[in-house]
Amino acid sequence: MTVTNAINHTLKIRLTQSLSIALFVLFSVLGVHAADPLPSWNAGPAKQAILDFVKSTTSPGSENHVPPAERIAVFDNDGTLWSEQPLYFQALFIFDRIKQLAPQHPEWKAQEPFASVLKGDTKTALAGGEHALIEMAMATHAGTTTEEFHQLAMEWISTARHPETGKLLTEMVYQPMLELLTYLRENGFKTYIVSGGGIEFMRPWTERIYGIPPEQVIGSSIKTKYELREGQPVLARLPEMNFIDDKEGKPVGINQHIGRRPIAAFGNSDGDFQMLEWTTAGDGARLGVYIHHDDAKREYAYDRNSHIGKLARGLDESSERGWIVVSMKNNWKTIYP
Repeated sequence: MTVTNAINHTLKIRLTQSLSIALFVLFSVLGVHAADPLPSWNAGPAKQAILDFVKSTTSPGSENHVPPAERIAVFDNDGTLWSEQPLYFQALFIFDRIKQLAPQHPEWKAQEPFASVLKGDTKTALAGGEHALIEMAMATHAGTTTEEFHQLAMEWISTARHPETGKLLTEMVYQPMLELLTYLRENGFKTYIVSGGGIEFMRPWTERIYGIPPEQVIGSSIKTKYELREGQPVLARLPEMNFIDDKEGKPVGINQHIGRRPIAAFGNSDGDFQMLEWTTAGDGARLGVYIHHDDAKREYAYDRNSHIGKLARGLDESSERGWIVVSMKNNWKTIYP
């Protein structure tokens, strides 16, 4: 080999090595981004705490390792997985049902809270608080079979739009939370919805929207009874409250439906406080997370004085309890898909 050829050969080797190093760096950088399970979350303590928790509880040999069967994560729905302002979305469903059923109930024109709904005065209709909402739910949700109500909910959710944004309600889910649900499931977690909303209202569509099957949805419910209609067995919905899945009811509902204490809980209001409290009181690694609505530009800003999704005690006690408060404004790159 001549000197010139030797030099050229050496240059080729060095060039190949340099190119390999450059490609390695490039692929490594791309790999970091591709491997990020929560791309819509800004880097920071909140995101890192979630990542560390999942790594710690799922890594074999970790002192905090949790067997797959015990990896239970529970999520509130309204205000945690999708928007809840200016009204709970199920309230919009109830109002639409009142208008649809009004011809069959002429007495509603003079009977509150139905009269205010028919006049378009939702503020007055809801002035009675939870009692008024339950009364309207009983009147509009009962009388059908479970199959009939399933169909009503599916038809409504497929076209219902938000009164302010005009978006389909199913478009007002939170992209960062969708990523979180997927990330947890990819790491062996079972994800459950634990909501004050109606269980039969949510079950028809949660699997399509969140990837959460109906058997992993816990919510408020009305009583049902088994009966024969035209010779066919059905479950008939009755105008009687069965269970309210809110506040102290959430841990009770979790125990009844799941039979295991979750190791992670996510909420956004004081209605979720007991769920986070009960979850994080267990042994081993635990995760409690509050979603704080503080982004008036991209969504809504509300907490202590809100008529919906009030968050006061949760804000006051999260720090001492070791719970994470996620700022939608600062921790999320995007809100909706």
